[in-house]
Amino acid sequence: MCGIIARIGGDDGAVDELLTGLENLEYRGYDSAGLAVKNGSGPEVFKRQGEISHLKEVLADEVPDGGLGIGHTRWSTHGPPSDENAHPHTDCSGDVAIVHNGIIENYDELKADLLARGHEFTSDTDTEVIPHLVEESLAEGADPETAFRETLEKLSGSYAVAMITKHDHAVYATRRGSPLVLGVSDGEYFLASDVPAFLDFTDDVIYLDDGDVVEVRPDGHRITTADGEAVERSVQTVEWDPEDAGKGGYDHYMLKEIHEQPAALRQTLRGRADPTTGDIHLEEFPPGTFEDVKRVQFVACGTSYHAGLVGAQFLSDSGVPAQTFLASEYATGQPPVDDETLVVGVTQSGETADTLSALRRANASGAKTLAVTNVVGSTAARECDDALFIRAGPEIGVAATKTFSSQVVSLALLGERLVRDVTGTRSPETRERLDALSDLPGNVQQILDYTSARRIAKRYHDSDAYFFIGRGAVRPVALEGALKFKEISYEHAEGFAAGELKHGPLALVTDRTPVFAVFTGRNDEKTLGNVKEAEARGAPVVAVASDANDEVYQHADEVLTIPETHPDVAGVLANVQLQLVSYHAADLLGRPIDKPRNLAKSVTVE
Repeated sequence: MCGIIARIGGDDGAVDELLTGLENLEYRGYDSAGLAVKNGSGPEVFKRQGEISHLKEVLADEVPDGGLGIGHTRWSTHGPPSDENAHPHTDCSGDVAIVHNGIIENYDELKADLLARGHEFTSDTDTEVIPHLVEESLAEGADPETAFRETLEKLSGSYAVAMITKHDHAVYATRRGSPLVLGVSDGEYFLASDVPAFLDFTDDVIYLDDGDVVEVRPDGHRITTADGEAVERSVQTVEWDPEDAGKGGYDHYMLKEIHEQPAALRQTLRGRADPTTGDIHLEEFPPGTFEDVKRVQFVACGTSYHAGLVGAQFLSDSGVPAQTFLASEYATGQPPVDDETLVVGVTQSGETADTLSALRRANASGAKTLAVTNVVGSTAARECDDALFIRAGPEIGVAATKTFSSQVVSLALLGERLVRDVTGTRSPETRERLDALSDLPGNVQQILDYTSARRIAKRYHDSDAYFFIGRGAVRPVALEGALKFKEISYEHAEGFAAGELKHGPLALVTDRTPVFAVFTGRNDEKTLGNVKEAEARGAPVVAVASDANDEVYQHADEVLTIPETHPDVAGVLANVQLQLVSYHAADLLGRPIDKPRNLAKSVTVE
């Protein structure tokens, strides 16, 4: 949520590149946008409620000159969406312009003091206290960097901030619990919340650590700690092509990313598993890495939480005690951990605030921590003891698709290593499971080529509600199917453990509530019994199953077919079919699929 972009270059060109960066950040979710450009005098600010197209309309008559500027996409926290609440925010004189992600927890107190000293505020935001505090330090004779640092010392909370002033030709920025990355190119620099913001211009990046303060000028940059000590951060090259972050001819990023799953899964699996020998090759975790682990706890949010449920189910079934916790609950009521506990944070971005908080609490309690993430250099990857990268490539659509599949496969591989290290044994099903994993990319492609999801979505698109059920390892798939459906279609959808349907939810079942039931070849007879319960109440049933299950075909009104595979892997295939149903249902309803209302791709506040 919220996005920062800054461009530092020559004498002009800032506006066009800032607008490109803002458009590249749209996937994070926003309700207003703005930018400030440093020209011959002070910062010139342009901002509007609504989409970036509204900001472009303001700039259409005259694009200001300038080679240095900052921009922002806002997702409302303090104050509703409005022109006044959009970023950048300025001080009383307009000499200081600020963009900010995160939350200033003590802003009420700071604002009251500033008002008492005669400052005038024009917004409802917590952000606006920052430029006014800088203004006071400048008035007392501080230079811009000192004024920036003195202001930071007064702030409590989680934030990333970028500042330009009338007084010099530089951008000052910092991060504390909110992501910020520096892009390095010939003759120009960029600062952003996420790499895709400036990927059109450079793929060389420097990941900033919490507390870093960076001063960036057209001729170079300087990074210091919160205490002012100079530090060096290495330049890394991001292995993403700008085209990877585009739509590639698809109507929506989500559809493109659903179709990228075969390639993403090949990347996830490449070099990591050998079905012929049953060996697992995780370079980060050679045999014996986890031999001291006695229990595993997964912490995650949303879609990543569902992937964590799959990972915990696999470990529990294999004899390793494992639980999955919602990170937001774990952070406020952490279960007991010790040095024999492995806490695995599953987070696509590596910047999810609740997950980071949970990992930090676990680490402070003596647990070993591990991040399963998509982003090299992310906060989770750098703060945890270890990291496993899912290698899914950039995902722009707010609704996670290919990253869920890659998370589940990554956790399956990690699970195999954990089982061997913790129990000293190898599952008798290992080779079959690894064979099924190696077949996944081709099987997913088969679904994409022959799915009937659009026809089924059209048949049921005017229903009152949608229920998703599954048992065991595919209960998380039912939960994920319902989450996808509700977040992009805005229709009511719920996921249940199949056996729980009769313990309450069955009261809601009618002939206008289709039930999507996931079958994997394991415990199918029990799930079929639950299907019959729904069928007896007149509910249409859509089964997700292989064509080998004849009895399912007899009781289902529709079947979304998946290739026959190992039961532990079938959930990934079933999930692809449910993703497609959700996509087509939302498309038929004309929803803004890539930018669902009130949601953001990267949730960086608790």
